[in-house]
Amino acid sequence: MTEKSVEAKGICKMYKSLLGSSTTILDNISLDIEAGEIFGLLGPNGSGKTTLISIFSTLIYPEAGSLFILGMNARRDKGEIRKVINISTAKPNFPWSLTVRENLRHYGMLYGLYGSDLSRTVDDQIEAFELGDFRDKRFEDLSTGIKQRLSLAKAMLNHPRLLFLDEPTTGLDPDISMKTRMLVKRIHEEENISVILSTHYMPEAEMLCDRIAFLRKGRIVAMDTPRNLKKHLCLGERVVISYQGQADTAAIEKLPGILGLKAQKGRVEISIDRGEESLDQIIKLFSGAKILDIDIKEPDLEDVFIELAR
Repeated sequence: MTEKSVEAKGICKMYKSLLGSSTTILDNISLDIEAGEIFGLLGPNGSGKTTLISIFSTLIYPEAGSLFILGMNARRDKGEIRKVINISTAKPNFPWSLTVRENLRHYGMLYGLYGSDLSRTVDDQIEAFELGDFRDKRFEDLSTGIKQRLSLAKAMLNHPRLLFLDEPTTGLDPDISMKTRMLVKRIHEEENISVILSTHYMPEAEMLCDRIAFLRKGRIVAMDTPRNLKKHLCLGERVVISYQGQADTAAIEKLPGILGLKAQKGRVEISIDRGEESLDQIIKLFSGAKILDIDIKEPDLEDVFIELAR
């Protein structure tokens, strides 16, 4: 039987206030994550994503449920689990006065590396994450993007089998975000590791994740591949047609495969199941009008997110 990265059943987490009242953060979370998978956790603020990553990485414990990480019991075997996992967070915080190289050596020693093994591993990570020009710069002098790259380099020092990324591109400009995502993709492919990724950014999840779980108010409301999520929610292609003259929008709405229609003078937006036949039938109903423009938009995870957040 193939080993799973995560086997979680009935995970519940509550926090108590100073006044004694309690708030449920995670409610009966059950999921299996396959070895070698990039698994995405999406959801609005307060949905429980970071808490779930904290539980999976053995930083905190749930009040109820069972959890196995890489085949090991999360409570009983936490010491062994921590040897083969690592984490990179949205706002990495390292000793400010240490340089990039000094920080990596510091964490390398915490992971049990020393001597020539430590030096070689640190140099390898500096090269892999293109940190050579910054190796002697102090952490406080680094840009946000380089700090994030350092965080990823630190997370790979122990060659983890399971890597947790908690919103790794938050606060980065688009160019640095794309480079960070490409780094994550390369790490996954070259190291053949499992990755659990928390993100608010839909294109990031769509680009990287094999499967996605949407969390809302501490519960999983949907879980599948990005493609299947769009399909199951009937989020079809959006066809926007600009025209002059008259169009039979009532007849368009009755066509098979039409998921929705919004019409205004000279413009109609139609949501359809993928397929050229639907589009051909729609265009035939514009025979009495002059079509000025046709714009076809693919559904994305932003649409899924909005639909599930309702």
